[in-house]
Amino acid sequence: MRHRHALLAASAAGVLALGSMAAVTLPASAATTGCSVTYTVASQWPDGFTANVTITNLGSAVTGWTLGFTFPNTAQKVGQGWSANWTQSGAEVTATSMGWNGSLDTGSSTSIGFSGTWRGTNPVPDSFALNGTTCTGAVITPTASPTTADPSPTASNPPGPGGPAPELRVSGNKIVTASGRPYRLLGVSRSSGEYACVQGKGQWDGGPVDQASVDAMKTWNIHAVRIPLNEECWLGVNGTPSGATYQQGIKDYVDLLVANGINPILDLHWTWGAYSNGPDWHCKDTTATCQKPMPDARYAPQFWTSVANTFKGNDAVVFDLFNEPYPEIAADWNKTLGWQCLRDGGTCTGIPYEVAGMQDLVDAVRATGATNILMVGGLEWTNDMGEWLTYQPNDPLDNIAASWHAYSFNACASTTCWDSKIAPLAEKVPVVLGEFGQDNCSYDYMDTLMDWATAHGLSHLAWTWNPWGCTTGAVLIKDWQGTPEPGVGEGYKAHLLAQDPYATR
Repeated sequence: MRHRHALLAASAAGVLALGSMAAVTLPASAATTGCSVTYTVASQWPDGFTANVTITNLGSAVTGWTLGFTFPNTAQKVGQGWSANWTQSGAEVTATSMGWNGSLDTGSSTSIGFSGTWRGTNPVPDSFALNGTTCTGAVITPTASPTTADPSPTASNPPGPGGPAPELRVSGNKIVTASGRPYRLLGVSRSSGEYACVQGKGQWDGGPVDQASVDAMKTWNIHAVRIPLNEECWLGVNGTPSGATYQQGIKDYVDLLVANGINPILDLHWTWGAYSNGPDWHCKDTTATCQKPMPDARYAPQFWTSVANTFKGNDAVVFDLFNEPYPEIAADWNKTLGWQCLRDGGTCTGIPYEVAGMQDLVDAVRATGATNILMVGGLEWTNDMGEWLTYQPNDPLDNIAASWHAYSFNACASTTCWDSKIAPLAEKVPVVLGEFGQDNCSYDYMDTLMDWATAHGLSHLAWTWNPWGCTTGAVLIKDWQGTPEPGVGEGYKAHLLAQDPYATR
């Protein structure tokens, strides 16, 4: 970072019934009924299921809502829910709005959901009430309802990674598993490995890297974690603590994540190199204490050679070659010079140190024999991807994904820009949204971005899984137990819980 649902449409006449999927729609015949609800069993397996619920307000506008329904089978239980506060007493279930989705104008909708358990049968509820008003109408019975335990269900796996993280590679414009199954990297960036070691704060700034902390991530259905690194700390140069100790700490955390089904993305974040040709807020330290416009030829290839040697043979690990390039600013916003510098490095206009281009870093990794997926960014803190295909570095393995960042304060921060600049790129190569967030603690921009990214099959990892207190945005959690921050954290947790990494488009 520079500074530090898909909705199910409610329908009065539509039924979704396919394999292990079932839906019931309760439409209102007139606005006086107040509401309509669509309840969909999105996936089901022996003794477990996930359900999505779309609420449409047909009455007066509300600023907070409560949805109630009764399970037909007393063995049906709500487990973990998203986009609402879920409670259950006996067979009675209540879902109460959250801060970011409580306002519903007349005719507007919101989507919520939960994972649950069942025994014997798993029928859909036949009555719903919104703020005490029954959503009446014809009940449409699904033509096929998976209400008995199937020993080999075709539904998606339940939320939460199980087993080791899959080994990955690029195939066309998709990231796929070793068996060729499309897969999305869905999760968070976890900061501190890039700065704590140079600020006298240890390696993780006091944050835990144990099983309990990973279990907290799994309650959000996190399948990927991006880990920013510091090249001087990894190499143990320029007065930083022992490189061997730092390397072992990274390796231990990577191994823990992989064992828990979570793909690590190792990101070269802070690097060496004096730079003064920019606004006052730009990084001007020679040592690796802040974000530079480009990686340096002095240490960056050496860093990636060492990282690649450490993790080669483990293709569950992804390498993000450099965090947020901005060489065009040093060249007085000359984009052509910026793209050339990004790919080729060398002597770049306005940058006083010799630059390692993305081709240099690709070559350094591949020279070790490592076959891991590589992520390569663009310009303007990797928000500008306009000429990415033209300046894509050559990889003999053709195993590169495009690394894109999209904050609300970036230039490309609208669906119009994403449609014109990012969508065409995503048709050619996998696009990984390695960082995103907004400049306040709400979830409106992120919600729009997540709907767009999901519809286009993009991997995405929000900034940041650190309990720093959300005052200006981009902080997801209140504590290391994974308690979500109101708004931003609640919204993104709900989004992740509704996602399946194996469901692309």
